[in-house]
Amino acid sequence: MDSLLQTFIEAGTLMLAGMVFVFAFLGLLVIFINLVLVKLANKYPDPIIQSKSKPKAKKTNIASNGVTPQVVAAIGSAVTQYKQKHGDKA
Repeated sequence: MDSLLQTFIEAGTLMLAGMVFVFAFLGLLVIFINLVLVKLANKYPDPIIQSKSKPKAKKTNIASNGVTPQVVAAIGSAVTQYKQKHGDKA
């Protein structure tokens, strides 16, 4: 029984030591980022790329549901051809 208690104490100590190590490492990482990398980012900023203005697309007549009349005509033609080929079974 004494051996089991000793094992649990050792496991708890190792767990606590690992958690302290990870917390200290992450804390140092945050401090490093705030002190060093922020200064570097301010000194060497990313270049701003000017985007060219896109030519305006020609406006098409779009129905209220967002489908152009050309698409409606193409769908109607395809349905008509299908009905002629397979017969009107509906």
